[in-house]
Amino acid sequence: MRWRILALLFFARVGIGLQFQTVASVGDDLIAVFGFTYADLGFLIGLFMAPGLFLAIPAGYWGRYVSDRTMVVFGLCALALGSAASSVAVESWTLGIGRVLSGSGFLFTTLYFTKMVADWFEGREIATAMSILVMSWPFGIAMGQIGHTWLAQTYGWQVPFQAASVYCLVAAAGVFLLYRPPHDLPAAPGGARISMTGQEWRLIVFAGMAWGVFNAAYVIYLAFAPKVLEGHGQTALAAAGIISIGSWIMILSGAACGQFVDRFGGQNTVLALCMGGAIAALLLLGLPGAGVGVGASILFGLIGMAPAGVIMAMAGQAMRPQVRAFGMGIFFTVYYAIMWITPPVAGAILDATGNPQGPMWLAMTLFAAVVPLGIAFQFFKGATVIGRERNV
Repeated sequence: MRWRILALLFFARVGIGLQFQTVASVGDDLIAVFGFTYADLGFLIGLFMAPGLFLAIPAGYWGRYVSDRTMVVFGLCALALGSAASSVAVESWTLGIGRVLSGSGFLFTTLYFTKMVADWFEGREIATAMSILVMSWPFGIAMGQIGHTWLAQTYGWQVPFQAASVYCLVAAAGVFLLYRPPHDLPAAPGGARISMTGQEWRLIVFAGMAWGVFNAAYVIYLAFAPKVLEGHGQTALAAAGIISIGSWIMILSGAACGQFVDRFGGQNTVLALCMGGAIAALLLLGLPGAGVGVGASILFGLIGMAPAGVIMAMAGQAMRPQVRAFGMGIFFTVYYAIMWITPPVAGAILDATGNPQGPMWLAMTLFAAVVPLGIAFQFFKGATVIGRERNV
């Protein structure tokens, strides 16, 4: 049953990536229509994350009184509404409002999709399950990198927003009709008090930071790597297609990486090797040559992005089930703070330098930061186990 639930959640969560990618895919059109700079475009991408700074903790708290399914359906409908609003924007502020609405939906869905999988797979292939769930994000993004670019060139920049809106509505109907919670899930205690231990706080903050810098680097890659290839002579559609290769490959490599860690451990070693691969791919991307971009994208997807589910699984490992909804609110607050700040910084770097490789250096720095954060998480997690053994 849990694998069928995971398949349903994967399908629904694809809509998040499809929706997120809209702005990056039609960025040149938005610059032409609304007069944006690249820093403005980065701000608009980051605006998708802004509601999470204010809603993540309340959303985790509300989960004590509202079902996970209701929260996800609400979030998917908000994503659809925001995308529809963006598609009819005639002024930049309207586009921003649509982006904030979508970002609110993103917060609710992402938080509770993660909790659902943690509930269903606790102690049973959780890194594998989280890897599969997380791969729905690049799957939707890869669909958008090709599909949104083609739709925008053929029918106009508004159509990708409309297509993403329809997908999110279909996903909402699917979750509403088909999702069921696990029968053996411990009930959260009632009342207003939510008690997380100091150890759980430390673990969830390190997990949120690792997930935040990892995803921020990936978003910078998605938004600005095509510009690097265009600087080497590729058309916009060809550059989008090449960059999307990495997102398609990571769907398989991510699941394989999660399975490896579940079976053999070695999380810190895996993170170090994979982040080294991500940095090597971004360095390779800056070199000229017809096949270099393809090779860089393959390396990025095969090695660099493989540990996404392993990093996300830290959140499920950090807390007891009874405080998981609230703890996920803390996790995503940290994540959103990082994700909100970094895209505008990357855009400002491009505006200031005129060199699309500039944002890639920021992405490399963020990828490198994943490793010490993962080590810190494992250190404090191990300290908990040692402390418990001493108390026995």
